Amino acid sequence: MADQSIGICLLGCGTIGTGVVRIIHEQHDLIANRTGLNLELRHVVDRDPARAPTFARVPFHADAERAIDDPKTNIVIELIGGTDVAGKFIERALRLGKPVVTANKSLLAARGSELFALARNHNACIGFEASCGGGIPIIAALTRDLVANRIDALIGIVNGTCNFILTQMTRNGWEYDQALAEAQKLGFAEANPAMDVSGRDAAQKLSILAGLAFNVQINESDVYLEGIDKLQDADIKFAGNWGMSSSCWPSPGGTDRRFRFACIRR
Repeated sequence: MADQSIGICLLGCGTIGTGVVRIIHEQHDLIANRTGLNLELRHVVDRDPARAPTFARVPFHADAERAIDDPKTNIVIELIGGTDVAGKFIERALRLGKPVVTANKSLLAARGSELFALARNHNACIGFEASCGGGIPIIAALTRDLVANRIDALIGIVNGTCNFILTQMTRNGWEYDQALAEAQKLGFAEANPAMDVSGRDAAQKLSILAGLAFNVQINESDVYLEGIDKLQDADIKFAGNWGMSSSCWPSPGGTDRRFRFACIRR
């Protein structure tokens, strides 16, 4: 049985927001049994009435400020995206001393240090595991589990869309447009893939992860990037001639030879 009720205000009910509503609805009893907490969706906020969930009855409306200010709102989940409106709502919640959970990598990459300081000043916190890697608990590992370890490098694939496209171009000889279309068909790429293929998604994630790993302040603008949208078959072949792969980052101890996209020695 749940010992404590937690009122949740969810801002943004798009694809991800709807998924959060579904999990809270369908896994309510499981979460309560494991944590002793009764999660109550007190507000689901979105400007589009058509986004109201049909599989569960929830208090759906468009007044974010009223939802955040509600004394029975204990936690604010921000899934609006962007840096303007979302930032203002997060600030409002933190100034009220309310914890915030967000997947907004763009906002954290641009204003993370400022918002974390605001949270500390108001005895609140920001949960942002979903901003980098989704279901991979990399944030928890860096902030808690590896706190006694010195980290010398971060190496990995942080954008699945780019990895899929580069893999198809390298292994199957596909053209960029063909690989992108397949990624969109399979649901790896958004209808508008600009954030992914331009490299901005990866740069934002890297700025967050590097800041945590090395205890430094890094903004998205500090990260050099080049997108893969101009990549040609000749680039893939050129990398292959040098014994490189186009889908991963430079390996530790390996030769760091920089082409138009990141490479790793086979």
